[in-house]
Amino acid sequence: MTDHDAVDHSGPCGPSGAGCAGGACGPAPAAPSAPVPPGPAAGPGLGIFDKELLDRCISCGFCLPACPTYALTGEETSSPRGRITLMRALEAGDLAPDDPTLAEESSFCLGCRACETVCPAGVEYGQLLEQWRDHQWSGPSRPWIARALMALVSRPGLLRLQGLVRRHARGPGRTAAPDAPVPAPGSERPADTPERPAAPAAAPSTAGDASTATGPAAAPGRPVSLMLGCVERGLYPKVSRAVRQLCPEADVPATQGCCGALHAHNGDSRTGAELARTLGEQLPGTILTTAGGCAAHLAHHLGRDRVRELSEYLDERGHSPAGQVTVDGRRARAALQDSCHLRNGLGVTRPPRELIAEVADYVELPGAGKCCGAAGTYAMLRPADSRKVLDPKLEEVEAADVDYVVAVNPGCLRQLEQGLRRVRSRARAIHLAEFLALAERPSRGRKDAGPRES
Repeated sequence: MTDHDAVDHSGPCGPSGAGCAGGACGPAPAAPSAPVPPGPAAGPGLGIFDKELLDRCISCGFCLPACPTYALTGEETSSPRGRITLMRALEAGDLAPDDPTLAEESSFCLGCRACETVCPAGVEYGQLLEQWRDHQWSGPSRPWIARALMALVSRPGLLRLQGLVRRHARGPGRTAAPDAPVPAPGSERPADTPERPAAPAAAPSTAGDASTATGPAAAPGRPVSLMLGCVERGLYPKVSRAVRQLCPEADVPATQGCCGALHAHNGDSRTGAELARTLGEQLPGTILTTAGGCAAHLAHHLGRDRVRELSEYLDERGHSPAGQVTVDGRRARAALQDSCHLRNGLGVTRPPRELIAEVADYVELPGAGKCCGAAGTYAMLRPADSRKVLDPKLEEVEAADVDYVVAVNPGCLRQLEQGLRRVRSRARAIHLAEFLALAERPSRGRKDAGPRES
């Protein structure tokens, strides 16, 4: 597939719209490079897309400054509005299914859903993208890397084999955590528990924050099941072990399979939904996940009340650390890289920042809420474009002079690790679970401040 060349698209929002705080300045300044229809296409259509979702777009342009790929190219077709124009043309039969622009743009999109947070019409772009790829990437048209990964995670036996080799967490949880009582719904923080240090506020999200969840996940007596991510259990087994340290009440069922997010994002949303429902049956009570993308996918199919990402679960439970993370005897400086689906899909931004600020000096990166370029399989399917999205973030990390960049999604963690290693940064990428676990054993904090070994 062809990688796009980066261009500098300047306007009132700054280069490529980067200075616009989520599109609040209004519609994008660029004139569209392709005609934009004034409204929904007439006629019944081919049935590729949900017509109500497709018709919801009013072509206002607020999404353009929020879109990472539009920032790279300045081209209308590489924006959410432009892609919806393509979807409408496909649905109406005005573009052939094998049109090269359709193939390119369905692949070039990161699927970060940042456009949803600034859309005044409430367009569910993530659902439209899944429907587009279900059609565009069906059968042999699906990229072979995506096919191979989907085949791998669809086999529970192979997933469990990773646990035997990599030693991720397993076993039943305790009835209660020893370090802090589980608060009853509506209860106050214990009087002897210090208030959390204030972390710099994240940019507001129209999706809301953890308050969008219905029902307390940390309610007494409700079982908690830790979901083992497909990628995470093999590449980062220490993450699940760290969660068991932080949340000893969490059970880790051995027979669990994949949540289906990988399938949904790569052209097989039907299997993605089936896997989510199956996992919901395998994991009783609250499903605790350490992957933002998995959390958003499961919440969509199982209901928000059943799913909690680690940071919001700890926040509800009133987690209080035993120590702090240090580097060379000083309090560490740490930044956060948001998970796009956790931030843009579920609106969770505050809890991870406050948890980091409890154990380290929190530093807000200017682009913390922007996609890092991992985007599930995107970094493997389009490595050059993925790197273009990541590079400005690496520059921000170096300018901020932080010791750690904390991730809340394994794909983001992998992306940051590789990028920081490439530029020989002294900053270390780490998952939130491992970072908070460092505060429980401060003697294991970093002692070096030099570049990481390649």
